[in-house]
Amino acid sequence: MGIRLGHVALRLASGAFILNSGIGKLGLETEHAAGLQQMALNAFPQLNDIAPEKFGQYLSYGEIGLGSALLLPFLPSRLVGLALTGFAGSLVYTYLKTPGMTQADGFRPTAQGTAMAKDIWLLAIGLALLFDRKPR
Repeated sequence: MGIRLGHVALRLASGAFILNSGIGKLGLETEHAAGLQQMALNAFPQLNDIAPEKFGQYLSYGEIGLGSALLLPFLPSRLVGLALTGFAGSLVYTYLKTPGMTQADGFRPTAQGTAMAKDIWLLAIGLALLFDRKPR
């Protein structure tokens, strides 16, 4: 079995949250997709080569895939933890690189950045799943 009892809450909470986010982005309007892409460009300028519609589609499918993987109990926690760590790490990096999201110290969120700062919790969950060891 790929999941331990101690991982259930971590995987359910993060998986349901990410899956819902991905489903909500299905059929994203071009303007909204372009806004999300513009924010992502602060951290990943190479995303400029993708059309906004495709960016929104890829983001939606990626979130649906990751959310579903977290909810599937037969997938190993370390594997989904690795995927969640990569995804959440990119979200946290975007938060840190986007002007106006952090206070002068470059880390603590502004009122505008609070919604993105929550991605630090997803990163922590991913790391917990990735590095948790089975008791001997």
